[in-house]
Amino acid sequence: MTNRITEADIAGAERLLGVAYTVKERSQMLDNLDGQRDLAAARRALTFDNTTPMACRFDPRLPGFTMPHGRDALVLSEVTEVLPGDAEDIAFAPLTQLSHWVRTGQITSIALTELYLDRIAVLNPKLECFATVTADLARAEATAMDSLLAAGVWLGPLHGIPYGLKDLFDTKNIVTGWGAEPYRDRVPDQDAAVTRALRAAGAVLIGKTSVGALAYNDLWYDGWTRNPWNLNEGSSGSSAGSASATAAGLCGFSIGTETLGSITSPSHRCGTTGLRPTFGRVSRAGAMALCWSLDKVGPICRYVEDTALVLAAMKGGDVADPGAIEAPFHYHASAGIDGMTLGYLPEAFEEGATQVDHDALKAAKALGITVKEVAIEDLPYGSLMTVVYAEAAAAFEHLTLEDIDDTLRWQDDGAWPNTFRKARFISAVDLVQADRLRTRVLQAMSDLMSGVDALIGPFSTGPMLVASNFTGHPCLHLRAGFEDLASRTMASLGTGKLTTGETEGEKTFTVPHGISLWGQLFDEGPLLNLGQALEREMGVADRRPTFPS
Repeated sequence: MTNRITEADIAGAERLLGVAYTVKERSQMLDNLDGQRDLAAARRALTFDNTTPMACRFDPRLPGFTMPHGRDALVLSEVTEVLPGDAEDIAFAPLTQLSHWVRTGQITSIALTELYLDRIAVLNPKLECFATVTADLARAEATAMDSLLAAGVWLGPLHGIPYGLKDLFDTKNIVTGWGAEPYRDRVPDQDAAVTRALRAAGAVLIGKTSVGALAYNDLWYDGWTRNPWNLNEGSSGSSAGSASATAAGLCGFSIGTETLGSITSPSHRCGTTGLRPTFGRVSRAGAMALCWSLDKVGPICRYVEDTALVLAAMKGGDVADPGAIEAPFHYHASAGIDGMTLGYLPEAFEEGATQVDHDALKAAKALGITVKEVAIEDLPYGSLMTVVYAEAAAAFEHLTLEDIDDTLRWQDDGAWPNTFRKARFISAVDLVQADRLRTRVLQAMSDLMSGVDALIGPFSTGPMLVASNFTGHPCLHLRAGFEDLASRTMASLGTGKLTTGETEGEKTFTVPHGISLWGQLFDEGPLLNLGQALEREMGVADRRPTFPS
């Protein structure tokens, strides 16, 4: 490098980083900063594929942690409902019922697939929730599932059920474009681990659901994914298409991912039930990496119990994903919630909380369990966002350094291009300290959860959205009610923190509003039992969106 660092450069860095050095200290640094800068430049000459992980691996388990269960168990509710005659009733049916009807021959997989393909043909142009519809593949897989069933072979509860797969999971010979212009023609030569697991479980891939570009928001290279309840606003993201398609009855279930709200946020807006499992529960091999220490894979469904069927099929360790952890999944539909203690942070139900949030807490108190106020250590949880900025900018460094970021459709202050550029001004020391803060947060969450079985709270008030994503605790987000709201804007990182969208305009629409439940590490079963009880108590899960002709 020929351009030497000057004292003026150091002074500018001081202002940016909020530090102050003496004249002597600046002079001392001038003698060796060039070498430090040159080392970084030499590393930048080496580019990394998105599949190359960090050497440091995050593990949500503190010393002394023991797995809550020693073996797998999946015991589902008994289904007695017979196949309805109305196609829409079938389309919106719980996954447990769809599974029963296919297994008992009340409907074939190919008939169910054609039903969903017909709905996709009508509604996808309005919702833009599928990046690719794999109609021919779906028909072939459905026919194969029907043949297996006729031969007496049943692969499990997902046998013959059409599903949507977020378009950041690799699918062999099918475009996997990550929602972003630079990758719109990307065709992988093998399947992701999740793709393989769901095929082995008998699920039928009906299409690749849209993803906000590089796993952020609902704007992608070929469209803008809408909320089925209000076509004037986006579905939120980044699992935009998965939530929109599931809410609109275009598939039996879908798969999403979450780094910081990408399952829970679109589920909140679209009224679906999203399960963000414990970090490491599901392999991410073959999925686009955004933040290696934060990315998680989970199901998006219409009902709580449905998520258990999907998680059971996907979970497991994987040598191809250093973050994957082998852990039993134990769910029994009739386990009940007697004796449970549910906590809540009172500050989360203050400013920003809605009447639906308070109604959900009231419904929880009516379940006959202990509901009590709890507290979490006062820490600068928002400062953890430094990790998101740094890991995401590193994952797509070449877009910034090669000036390819200009090709992305979304270029606002809070969009990825500007966020990636700003991240290069994060000091290495601050990043390490943020990681040490994360250790403190792990302990704070452990202390909080030690006195309860689960926690309830609004999606975006209080510290839990950030804190629980960084500790890896599971979160179930389910519909709690409805509100009349004006159309909402996209989420943004533009202010240095995550904002989930503001209302604009005067016309209002009746849209869903959800509530979050957080559970114990690797113990999603009791969380789902609690969610089912709350789902029944609130009684709003069956309402469907209507579409203008």
